[in-house]
Amino acid sequence: MLKHSFDKNFDSKVFLRSLTNKPGVYLMFDEVGKVIYVGKAKNLKKRVSSYFGSKSHHPKITALISKMRCIDVTITGNENEALLLEYNLIKQHQPYFNVLLRDDKSYPYIFISSQDKYPRLAFHRGARRSEGRFIGPFPNPSAVRQSLTEVQKLFRVRQCDDSFFTNRTRPCLQHQIKRCSAPCVGLINEVDYQEDVKNALFCLTGRSDAVLRNLSSRMDKASNAQKYELAARLRDQIGSLQNMQNSQNVTVGRYHNTDVLAAESIEGKWCVSLMMVRGGRVIGNRNYFPQVKGGGLADEIIESFLMQHYFESEAPKEIIVNEAPQSLALISQTLTTAKGVSPSIRSNVRGLRKGWLAMAATNAKEALQMRQKDQATFSRQYAELIKTLTLKDAPQRIECFDISHTSGEKAVASCVVFGPHGSIKSDYRRYNINDVAPGDDYAAIAQVINRRYTKALKNDSLVPDLIIIDGGKGQLNAAKTELECIQLTHPLLMSIAKGSNRKPGQETLYIGSIDNQIILPPDSIALHFLQQIRDEAHRFAIAGHRYQRGKVRKKSGLERIPGVGKKRRRYLLRHFGGLQGVQKAGVNDLIQVEGISENLAKLIYDQLQNP
Repeated sequence: MLKHSFDKNFDSKVFLRSLTNKPGVYLMFDEVGKVIYVGKAKNLKKRVSSYFGSKSHHPKITALISKMRCIDVTITGNENEALLLEYNLIKQHQPYFNVLLRDDKSYPYIFISSQDKYPRLAFHRGARRSEGRFIGPFPNPSAVRQSLTEVQKLFRVRQCDDSFFTNRTRPCLQHQIKRCSAPCVGLINEVDYQEDVKNALFCLTGRSDAVLRNLSSRMDKASNAQKYELAARLRDQIGSLQNMQNSQNVTVGRYHNTDVLAAESIEGKWCVSLMMVRGGRVIGNRNYFPQVKGGGLADEIIESFLMQHYFESEAPKEIIVNEAPQSLALISQTLTTAKGVSPSIRSNVRGLRKGWLAMAATNAKEALQMRQKDQATFSRQYAELIKTLTLKDAPQRIECFDISHTSGEKAVASCVVFGPHGSIKSDYRRYNINDVAPGDDYAAIAQVINRRYTKALKNDSLVPDLIIIDGGKGQLNAAKTELECIQLTHPLLMSIAKGSNRKPGQETLYIGSIDNQIILPPDSIALHFLQQIRDEAHRFAIAGHRYQRGKVRKKSGLERIPGVGKKRRRYLLRHFGGLQGVQKAGVNDLIQVEGISENLAKLIYDQLQNP
């Protein structure tokens, strides 16, 4: 790297004279030494010189040059390496003037446990480390669940987890409503079940025509063998699959996977709509709102999206864009080198693809309009809250806490964060409440306040201007006492107490202390804003509590007993017809089960009687 020391009196002429004509990456710094822009170039001298020419620049470039005080240059072997380095540096520094794609959610997949004797289909998000096959990605969870439901109706492949599957002694409700063929109790043989799994995979990967041919052949064979019930079921499957195809307008090749990108802007705000076409059908879209400072052009937005998105996610065979960036060939070549894929990136399309592009552009515009309306409403609510609470300055950070539990079981506290522009979901946190008496919400609030702000003060993290507690006088006092103990008294503290019948619009607000209370009218904009924040904290707390509670309840009492493994649990459940039968059994009854010694029987009995 050719590193040039920080200088407030940066002389561009001197710098340009020493610059090389080789490819590489350049970093621009502001007056405090922070990276504000990262760019790549095939010819560094020519590219960087363009910023300092006499011709007029885009307002974004003018603003960039006015803040720039220093440039560092890294020489690379070729333009492909420069593109990869630029991507990594943008990801590392998040420069102010670069187009930044902010989205921390991974794409969902469908997981098939293909290594199992009777494979299952399941929703999956996160690292793909499990043994099996993954189909996707899908644009959103609803697209995955819709596909799973369609496949379950057509082919009756199980979706239950393995512990549920191995411990069944009779068919579950899914079999009764004709959504599972009940392989757990042997109502279908392995060969026929694997055939259903194969058809489900063909259907999920867009090969429905192969499935139709397979089903038709099996129906004819069943009919000729006078297996009329089987033939009728296969006929119904064929009809259902044809209806599904008609409703989804499958009109392209069966192996055709395409991503359609459209970048649109309204009043300087940008949206990139990504529409996914898999197996000849549109499976959904996902909207991104990149951070763009100082304006921008559509081809620049598309270029940044291609670089940042597809270096992280899988690229399909074809990508259609509404504006082709100048470095299109370079991006495609670099993706081939870095990711092992060679997507065809096109902008000049006709026919059906042109229709997809128009659909994606419409989605982007509508998403921007909706986002603008939401932000306008939020700004009005924010201003009304400041007026209602008679605050001198607008709070830059609001944090709201709530506690969720079921009769004291697995209490979870949530902390949601809002700023002047809306929720800051990356700063949301959950806290598992420990060492507190079940149902003691006051102690739970005190614990989460202590944990949250002790850590914030220790790490010099951001501290809110307004702290909101979902609760009444007791919760407010508990939080106030804890804040005083850790000597954090400058944030305004308030609580929202529900009315006597807990209906929205009848809340009492305690501002600072229990002596300062106000009741806002039901149509108050400020009250609606506070309700929105409180409800978000409540939602986030409930989700965490249900997850913690579900982890415990998924485990039967047998799973917590040392020495009782998967095989012994299966013997016990089959012998007694279920967990209730095991719980009612005595020591002498337990000994009769294969693999259960007298000592182990006593241990099982004691654990189940005294959980």
